[in-house]
Amino acid sequence: MRGALFLIALSVSGLLFQSNLWGADAYPQRAIRLIVPYPPGGAGDIVGRMLAVRLTEALGQQVVVDNRGGGGQIIATELTAKAPPDGHTLFLASATHGINPGLRRGKLPYDTLKDFAPITLVAESPLVFIAHPSLGVGNIQELIAAAKAKPGRINYASSGPGTGGHLSVEMLKFYAGLDMAHVPYKGAGPALIDMIAGQVQVMCTSPLPAMPHVKSGRLRALGMTSRTRSRAAPEVPTVAEQGVPGYESTLWYALFAPAATPQTVVKRVHAETVKILKSSDLAGQLLAQGAEPIGNSPQELQNFVAAEIGRWTKVIEQANIRAD
Repeated sequence: MRGALFLIALSVSGLLFQSNLWGADAYPQRAIRLIVPYPPGGAGDIVGRMLAVRLTEALGQQVVVDNRGGGGQIIATELTAKAPPDGHTLFLASATHGINPGLRRGKLPYDTLKDFAPITLVAESPLVFIAHPSLGVGNIQELIAAAKAKPGRINYASSGPGTGGHLSVEMLKFYAGLDMAHVPYKGAGPALIDMIAGQVQVMCTSPLPAMPHVKSGRLRALGMTSRTRSRAAPEVPTVAEQGVPGYESTLWYALFAPAATPQTVVKRVHAETVKILKSSDLAGQLLAQGAEPIGNSPQELQNFVAAEIGRWTKVIEQANIRAD
């Protein structure tokens, strides 16, 4: 009798072991939701859709972009943190993920470092200051002069409070002693529509959605926020070389999952994403828009986010920046 029970127990444990292996091998078992914290039309949405198409091919299941704009990314980020940790929810965070802890201390409904499983840093990019032609400025020094001549009367758009574009303008205001009015939107797409219509005058955003409008003449590029000029638009000088020494701000996109997502799933998504960034046409598309494909390890991404939190918290404190 004992021998029979032992054989049954051994058989059951073997089946459970095989089931676990099959479960890991079977991922994904259904469509994957890729939460993008912006509405359609902005840089984050563009990168998310580029990535979704290629992950669909690599994983064999549809990767569907779920646009959840607004709230300075907090809506989308909280949604990710509370999603089932089974690998069927992914999150494309941007630089705001590292800004919010310093900007909204003690007010976030999640822990930025503990509630997410890092997968990989997808890409980094400078931002570009753009202006509507009606403002009559063509570079950063002219913008500074115009803002000082009309304190509080020049308005600037952003894709939301606490976003990289918002903080980049606030940093310029701090460095140059400017007074400009903030007009927040729920994403770069809606903000650019109003920029082109002349409803707002200045914006700092990713080159991905902005540069086509610059090339068409509907908007003007004033300066890049990176340390060196962008390969995609080398004719546009940096903010630092236009009389604002030390100025630097970058935009980045990174892939995360909910914290308890199995490591087998994280490793699979990481491997496929890195392969995509290194070998597909996505890298070329990103480079053409001035974004540098990265594809680092989960631990490197975790360290990067921790460093970003420290860097932006210091900037926010020094410049006394507040969420609107």
